[in-house]
Formats: sequence, structure tokens, C-alpha cells
Amino acid sequence: MNKKRMVEEGKKILLSMLGAFLYAAGMNLFVVPAGLYTGGVMGLCQVIRTVLADTFHISFQNFDIAGVIYYAINIPIFVIAFTRIGRKFFLKTLVTVTSMTVFLSVIPVHVIVEDVMASCVVGGLISGTGIGITLRMGASSGGMDVIGVILTRWKRDFSVGKVNLLVNLVLYGICLSLFDVEIIVYSIIYGSVYAVAMDKAHTQNINVEANIITKANTTGLEKEIFDELGRGITKWSTLGAYTYEQSHILYITLSKYEVSRLKAIIKKHDPNAFIVINEGVSVEGNYLKKL
Repeated sequence: MNKKRMVEEGKKILLSMLGAFLYAAGMNLFVVPAGLYTGGVMGLCQVIRTVLADTFHISFQNFDIAGVIYYAINIPIFVIAFTRIGRKFFLKTLVTVTSMTVFLSVIPVHVIVEDVMASCVVGGLISGTGIGITLRMGASSGGMDVIGVILTRWKRDFSVGKVNLLVNLVLYGICLSLFDVEIIVYSIIYGSVYAVAMDKAHTQNINVEANIITKANTTGLEKEIFDELGRGITKWSTLGAYTYEQSHILYITLSKYEVSRLKAIIKKHDPNAFIVINEGVSVEGNYLKKL
């Protein structure tokens, strides 16, 4: 990895840590003080924390033990991410989840606003934006994000959204038997705002197609795209209608946030290549879904 690439990846890791900080701030300053429960693995950790405090009378004072429990549950998920998804994704996820646990532990649980509805909206916006930033940087917050991607690769009918929905249905069913209905309703409102904010920051479903027309030898270009982006390429040998010169067309589908890296790779191998980018295309079939 060259120096420029290392700097770029370093910036992404720092932004992922910023996203983790925003998530933790939204949780400890708005969600936890209001007694709300998030979805996914973190929601399960919150339920475990509440059971430890209420049933076993363990006092945590202003320290939210849910973050530590979340990290412990993510350890086997880290192993899965390393073996099944890739080392780069594993490293970014490890840094993000570690940062999230530290921030959840050091940011004190403190009441900012008394109104529960305001806590739902503001907490959802801050936390959702934070996780959206981490996803945009090619990392994740661990938990169901990683499991969802693995299940998607195993069976294409799955999606990260579907997996999260199933887990949340079970989780809120458990919460309904343990807590007041009002808490569950507010938690669902928070979850909805959180999901919208995360999608706005991440926009993971935007797919892009790239057409690259080049007269250069494409062997090195193709290899670097395979190695760096992990994307397949469809290739044609073509003839210019005006010049009658031989050229190649490479067709690639990728995520919006991989486009800048693709352009950098292309310019490295052929600064004169002609590139056509189309956003918002619908892709079905054998297409690699990523976070």
C-alpha cells in the first residue's frame, strides 16, 4: 500500500471513530437517560444491563455497562468478519467497535432534555448519523451489520435490513414482556428516526455503473480493481468509429463510495481513459452486496 493510499485509509478510520463518538453521545445523552432501547445486538445488551441492575441489584451508577457487554458479544463476530469478509473490513470494524465501547464508557449518562419524544428524535438523529458515517467509511458498528452481510453472501434472499428487522421483532417482543408498552413505543420511534438518519448519511442502496474506455493494456488495471475493490469486470474489445483504433471497454458495477477509489486506479494506469459514471442503477442477480 503506497503512502497516499495509507493516508486515505487513515482518514477513513478517523472518520469512523468520529461516527462512533456521535453514536455514543446520542446514546448516553439522549437514549439511555430516557430509558429507551435500541434494536439489534446493542438493544440486547441494554436488556441484559437492565436485568443485571433490576434483578441482581448491581449498581453501575453513571457507567453504562451495555458498551462493555456489546464488545464482549462482538468478539466472535470479529473472528467471523476476519475469516469471511476481509482483513481491511475487519480492521476498520475492530477500531470502530473499540472506539464505540470506549466512548460509551467515558461519556457520562446525563439528562439533556426531559421530554422523551425530543430524546427519541435528537438521539436517533445523532446516533443514526454516526453509524451512517462509519458505514460510509467502509467500516461497521459490528453486531447485526456483519451478520447480515454474511447471511446475504450465503443466501441472496437475505439483506442486512431483513436480518435487523427479524432480530428487532424478537427483541421488542422480549421488551414488551419486561417493560411498559410506552417505553417500547418510544423505542420504536427512536429506531425509525435512527434508521432514516443512518440511510441519509450512508445511502448504501445507491448502485453505480462505470464504463471505462481505454487504449492502454488493461491487465494491470483489471488486477488492481480485483484486488482493491473486489468487483467483477465485463470486458469488450472495440474499434473507434472515427479513428478505427483498437480500444477496450470495461464495465463495472459498484457502490457510490467506491467510485473515487476506482477513478484513482484508472488514472494511475491510463490518465487518458474515458470514464462514464451512471448512478442509481438497479442491479439484480449475481451482484456482491456490501455494507
